Amino acid sequence: MSPETRLAAADAFWRDKGNPDELNVQHAEATMAIARRLNFRTKSVTALPIDRRAKHLAHMSEVSEAIATRALVAYHMASQRPMMRAFLDAIGLEHDDGVITAEEVPVPAPEKLADGVAALRAAFPEPDVTLYLNTLLSIDGETWAGIEKHLT
Repeated sequence: MSPETRLAAADAFWRDKGNPDELNVQHAEATMAIARRLNFRTKSVTALPIDRRAKHLAHMSEVSEAIATRALVAYHMASQRPMMRAFLDAIGLEHDDGVITAEEVPVPAPEKLADGVAALRAAFPEPDVTLYLNTLLSIDGETWAGIEKHLT
C-alpha cells in the first residue's frame, strides 16, 4: 500500500462510525499501540486530533489483524464506493451503494468474477483494484476465493 493510502485508511479507521462496541475495542488497542510506540500515556494519544492519530497509526509497521481489517473496510467505505458499486454491479450482486445487502453471499460464478475484475481494471487504478480484491479475500476467503487467480 502506498503511504498515501495507508494514511487514508488510518484516517478512515479513526472516523469510522460502525459498530461502537467493536470500534471502542479496536480504537483502544490502536491508542495503546501508539502510546507504547511514542512512550506517551494513552490519555495523551486520545487527546490528539484525528489527523495526528491517523499519521501515527499509518506509520506503524505492525498492527493487529482486527485493526488492519477495520482500517481497510473503513477506507473502502469512505473512499472507494464507486469501485465497490462497479464490482457488485458487474457480478450481479444486490447492494446498497456498494454494501452487499444479502444476509448470505453466494459464491460468485467464475465468469462473473472475471467480468467484475475486468470492469474494475478498465475503470480504476490497478493498485486500488488489487487492494480491494485483496480486502475481499481477507474478509471472506471462502466466498471470494475465485479472486485469487485474478491477482497476478
